[in-house]
Amino acid sequence: MFLVGILGLLLVNSKKVADHFKEQIALTIYINDNAKPIEIKQLQKSLALRKATKSITYVSKEDAAQVHANEIGEDFMSFLGYNPLLNSLDVYFNADFVSPEFLSGIKTELEEKNYINEIVYDQPLLEILDENIKKITQWIILLSSVFILVAILLINSSIRLSIYSKRLIIKTMQLVGATKRFIRRPFIFKHLQLGLLGSVIALSGLTFLLYELNLRFPELNLMQNPVEIGSIYAFVLGLGILITALSTFFATQRFLNLTTDAVN
Repeated sequence: MFLVGILGLLLVNSKKVADHFKEQIALTIYINDNAKPIEIKQLQKSLALRKATKSITYVSKEDAAQVHANEIGEDFMSFLGYNPLLNSLDVYFNADFVSPEFLSGIKTELEEKNYINEIVYDQPLLEILDENIKKITQWIILLSSVFILVAILLINSSIRLSIYSKRLIIKTMQLVGATKRFIRRPFIFKHLQLGLLGSVIALSGLTFLLYELNLRFPELNLMQNPVEIGSIYAFVLGLGILITALSTFFATQRFLNLTTDAVN
């Protein structure tokens, strides 16, 4: 149940994780030195007014030179004698709009402006991200199905062994006139308690894991949507109780339908 819960959280939050990485992809617009300040401001304003835009950062050529010098560990302008870099705008978009087609369209549109030198973005990363998220989602669904099947088999086997050890008691109760419903009731009640306890333990571990992940990766906002988390918790709790109830019912029914000679 714990593993099923983890996979459920991964499935629910896979889009959120993908959105986080998509919003880190910047469309960098390099602006020619002869561009007028009013043109740069108009470009910033027009981009900021777009629904798809999340944020815009202006990076002057001086700031870019300082960052580059820190990265390479030396001041390259000291031997070049000038700053070869350009002023630029780093544009970040909301995840729902980030796609190879969208960024390619924005790039084509902005390249028509004569004061823009170049527009770049990490196209291979974006394509790989889209492809891998789809694969990860498919694998999570497959693994979730496998773990649910394993959980059913393990719980069912454990309950059948438990009831098998009480088979003589079941048959004795039948011989003295107890109804099948009366005999099943205490077995179902007991195993429902165990199923509920197991689900609560699994959810406790899931809560601790979720808390730790949210503490270490706050930018993912894993606890931002309580409805999604609540649906996963309800699924795990309901699945544990349902498997236990059905397994107990069919296991007791099997021994109730056997003859006295077959039980021995």
